[in-house]
Amino acid sequence: MHTQVGIVGAGPAGLVLSHLLSLQGIESVVLEASRRQYVEERVRAGVLEQGTVDLLVETGVGERLKRQGLLHHGIELSFLGRRHPIPLTELTGGKSITVYAQHELLKDLIKTRLEAGGRILFEAEGVSLHDLDSTTPAIHFRQGGELKRLSCDFIAGCDGSHGVCRPSIPEGARRVYERVYPFGWLGILAQAPPLSPEIIYTYHERGFALFSMRSPEITRLYLQCAPDEDTANWSDARIWEELDRRLTTSDGWTPAQGPILQKGVTGMHSVVIEPMQYGRLFLAGDAAHIVPPTGAKGLNLAVADVRVLAKALAGYYVSGRRHLLDEYSATCLRRVWKVQRFSWWMTSMLHRFDGDNAFDQRRQLAELDYVTSSRAAATALAENYVGLPME
Repeated sequence: MHTQVGIVGAGPAGLVLSHLLSLQGIESVVLEASRRQYVEERVRAGVLEQGTVDLLVETGVGERLKRQGLLHHGIELSFLGRRHPIPLTELTGGKSITVYAQHELLKDLIKTRLEAGGRILFEAEGVSLHDLDSTTPAIHFRQGGELKRLSCDFIAGCDGSHGVCRPSIPEGARRVYERVYPFGWLGILAQAPPLSPEIIYTYHERGFALFSMRSPEITRLYLQCAPDEDTANWSDARIWEELDRRLTTSDGWTPAQGPILQKGVTGMHSVVIEPMQYGRLFLAGDAAHIVPPTGAKGLNLAVADVRVLAKALAGYYVSGRRHLLDEYSATCLRRVWKVQRFSWWMTSMLHRFDGDNAFDQRRQLAELDYVTSSRAAATALAENYVGLPME
């Protein structure tokens, strides 16, 4: 097989890239190790920036998003028993965020690509990349027990932090920047109506907590915990007791309880790979960088990457010039590091760290007090949260 762009990974980065390339008349093949059902049912985060929503709507995959997505014009920061609004839309000249589960977005993208005749090869196993520094790179894989070869003009590595694309760049040609946080998030999905219209970020002496939602019937909640926490030690009753302790405010507000549908622990770390390209391989999304989920940036940063890459590839196929492709990594990394800074700042402001003393805790409270009482500080948070403008 041959295609213009071989895409490894059918997550947000890979599928949005394939969609954007199709609109430019550029052929691609997407290889995905998992079954289609798994991709479409795996529940992940789903806070979309204004720019992400605009791109999806403008390119024809936003119909269900507009109908079912939960539009938010603000968030709240809670500390010392009180909730403080951050009016995102007011502070950013009309921008907002939308809660729309990632697996629902992937359903929309897969449907759109297949209806347009796009090729997504699910259950592609044993993927390996070859001849990346030549003009004819190739992807080898197995499907249905048969060894196959896909030759490409370019390869987009969109297969996440544990995929094969990142390590396909020789160690001497890449540098890894990493920060590991000494805590994780215990996350649950609960069949309970969200009793607050906005997402609530809570700083508490017992640790961070987050109140969010996935639909008018489903609540998403998180608790700061040890990074190696065993969910077997957390009964439903214990989870609700701890959420009540951290989230209940002095006005009596507390989240609604209901059956817990899913629970799991997510570790917290930051990673950036530089450069995000090698030869004819271009990394995008989690293959190139990981951000802690505090700032809700992972999916949005992946979409920003492939927006840049799609434009660069379109420029190449129109003019034959590689200048935008050569600048891909530098262009993306400017945004990546700004997003890393924001995610680190949100994480460090809201979480309790082992080894922190009373001074550190008072400093965090002062930071929260400043952000919620200064319009300038709140605006800086809001601008980052709804999404920085594209370059």
